Amino acid sequence: MTATLLRRVYFTIVALFLAAPLIVVAGVSINSRQELTFPPVGFSLAWYAQIFTDPEWRLALIHSVTLAVCSAAIAVAVALPLAWFLWRRIAPWANIFQVLGLAPFILPPVITALGFLSFWATVGLFGQFFTAIISHAIFFVTLPLVTLSLGFASIDRSLVEAAATMGADDRTVLKTVVLPLILPYLVSGYAFAFVLSLNEYIVAYMTIGFTTETLPIKIFNALRYGYTPTMAAVSVFFVAVAALVFGSIARFGDIRRLLGAMSSDGS
Repeated sequence: MTATLLRRVYFTIVALFLAAPLIVVAGVSINSRQELTFPPVGFSLAWYAQIFTDPEWRLALIHSVTLAVCSAAIAVAVALPLAWFLWRRIAPWANIFQVLGLAPFILPPVITALGFLSFWATVGLFGQFFTAIISHAIFFVTLPLVTLSLGFASIDRSLVEAAATMGADDRTVLKTVVLPLILPYLVSGYAFAFVLSLNEYIVAYMTIGFTTETLPIKIFNALRYGYTPTMAAVSVFFVAVAALVFGSIARFGDIRRLLGAMSSDGS
């Protein structure tokens, strides 16, 4: 009984320690005054409303969401055929592409961002919004590639062989057998890429600079003119979006299997 109580106390302390920064930021975001104070002075949700009502913050939000939606879609579009190719092992050198797919996320983000900066500046496209979309897609392609690889690994190959025996070609097998089985992994890969792209700053800054403001870049720019609780509200907004997306994946999908913690037979 004592050991159980101590364990609960220990995990409660750890949880509070990890949640402390978010609690402080959330408290600051509801200040009624434009002050960086905690505990909050008064209560106001006006700073959250400013994200959607202030033209500059709203535009930055639109840019961030557009960047995240498009880059995540491209990342999945690249990862899906690559994972399908790797699963089928068409060539002995197929693993080279897997290494290339994992490389952008393995390297330190600042190194990858500098590489993007050098490339886009060389070709004369630095500052264009689409360069940030492509760069994010390349940077985060690792996430859907990993989840889709787990999804393909969970497929019983006898189902594919049975479909081929019945006369289905590769396209039919992919459409009617493979895609329904890997759909949860595809959605989770998109969600992971979307959330991280929404919060990413270094690559976006290195590719578009201040020509197009995303929310992280907007926060950095706004700091030059003084603190406002809207920055804290945006931070809480980021956390809420991530919690909503990952919570939905955990609620409607098998999060342990999606993360590779379980084998295909459920053991």
